[in-house]
Amino acid sequence: QVQLVESGGGLVQAGDSLKLSCAASGRTVTNYAMGWFRQAPGKEREFVAGVRQIAGTTVYADSVKGRFTISRDSAKDTMYLQMNSLNPEDTATYYCAMRIGFIVDDTTRWNYWGQGTQVTVSS
Repeated sequence: QVQLVESGGGLVQAGDSLKLSCAASGRTVTNYAMGWFRQAPGKEREFVAGVRQIAGTTVYADSVKGRFTISRDSAKDTMYLQMNSLNPEDTATYYCAMRIGFIVDDTTRWNYWGQGTQVTVSS
């Protein structure tokens, strides 16, 4: 049974930083592609960042490139998202996800999802 549990969300001001965590149980994170997605009210869920299986190379959405950093700790089976220079447009529920294969931005192709953690950035 795979379980993904996000944590670290909260209410911050513009310009602040937050670090999200995604703890995976039941699977070894290095054997899967892992990603962060977000969904703002009234909008579709969108890809934010991903880390490829095995090699661990990363990919980012243009909107967060240079501000967000995705990483993973294989010893803890945990993935992280360091978010810097947050702005109100980053306000959303953030989800972690896991799949076998390439990183894709099609949410229907990800096999496992966490329950989400809320990030709210005030101006």
